[in-house]
Amino acid sequence: MSEWIERDLRCLWHPYTQMKDCQSRPPILIESARGLKLYDAEGNFYYDTISSWWCNVHGHGHPKIAEAIGEQVRCLDHVLSAGFTHKKAIVLAEKLLALAPANLARVFYSDNGSTAVETALKMSVQHWHNTGLPKKTKFVSLDLAYHGDTCGAMSVGGRSVFTQAFESLLFDSFKVPTPYCYRCPMGLERGSCQIECAGALEATLGEHGDEIAGVILEPLLMGAAGMIVYPAAYLERAAALARRHNVHLILDEVATGFGRTGKMFACEHAGVKPDFMCLSKGITGGTLPFAATLATEAVYASFYDDYEKHKTLYHGHTYNANPIGCAAALASLAIFEEERTLERIQGMAPGFRERLEQLGALPHVGDVRTIGMVGALEIVQDKESKEPFPVSDRIGMRLFEEGLKRNLILRPMGHVTYLFLPLSTTEAELAEILEKFSETIEQTRL
Repeated sequence: MSEWIERDLRCLWHPYTQMKDCQSRPPILIESARGLKLYDAEGNFYYDTISSWWCNVHGHGHPKIAEAIGEQVRCLDHVLSAGFTHKKAIVLAEKLLALAPANLARVFYSDNGSTAVETALKMSVQHWHNTGLPKKTKFVSLDLAYHGDTCGAMSVGGRSVFTQAFESLLFDSFKVPTPYCYRCPMGLERGSCQIECAGALEATLGEHGDEIAGVILEPLLMGAAGMIVYPAAYLERAAALARRHNVHLILDEVATGFGRTGKMFACEHAGVKPDFMCLSKGITGGTLPFAATLATEAVYASFYDDYEKHKTLYHGHTYNANPIGCAAALASLAIFEEERTLERIQGMAPGFRERLEQLGALPHVGDVRTIGMVGALEIVQDKESKEPFPVSDRIGMRLFEEGLKRNLILRPMGHVTYLFLPLSTTEAELAEILEKFSETIEQTRL
């Protein structure tokens, strides 16, 4: 074990990591990155197939983003956003609103996905309070959802081993079954169903609509649930139900935004217009912590009043609208235009999907799901019964270690292994990654 790793293990606490494991499986010391590749202290390279936790968009070290960050640091590194503003914050807000669904009209900045979600939750509740409906304080979410690790975000996420220790800190929210087609909660088949799984959402809104502030969903792709890809028709139904029952539709596009699904925002696949859109991760191309919550003019107007009416949104963050983050985000959006990123990945996505679907023939691949440049394999012990491997078998760790042998950084979630590729991936890189990924699945001891 190197001196640097020994020092790491004496002082650092890594996320989502049982630190005892690090004694036998120490963290890998990364020295540099360029494009799709990360390089460790021994000179080995690894393909960053998970976009460094779903945030890298244009590859590491893109010169346009690096230049924008450097210029901004030398000009204006930070200024408080209460009572002050700066040009980059204004231009970025204009550009985000031009790209987002047309009904969204206001941008509130923060610094990560959880805070983007917390902001939307608080805005929603206070909107109803400001408009004379103070009983509307609850939310509806999917039972396998993940919206972040702060207390409000956990409250509207699914309950799991991740949240067990914090139950006393969480508020109650209504949970409805996830539209998980491979393990359909209704026992139906996607090819012949009528999205009956939306019935639970309809019933919940029908019975409790007067106390519900909003429905929060990850549109089409549920990342931490295991890269579950669900039908656009479900999102369409959910949006219609929210309108019918006078509740907000909050779309958590933290992981799905900025081209991941083949469109700039996943909600475009269903043509829905949310009341709130939460953005982070890829907003700066994966270079800096930054986030934004977009809201409608109607929501904004409910806070706009004389000071003594106490309708102000009493919420903020130290690094709200940080100029360096804004500069990185503007550079990333410019790259989308200059490199025609969306057009290029739309051309690559069919081949990506076809190659992954071929892996469905392997003995322990139960389900293959893809959207845009995201693809996932659900590994099962028995394909007929869909029974997963026991947790104690640590299938994810085996896949991770096998991937490292082939220069792939994978981070399986339980029995689901996936690719969440940077949008800068070339055809040649994709072919090599898919070949190595296939070998990893075939060679992992299952």
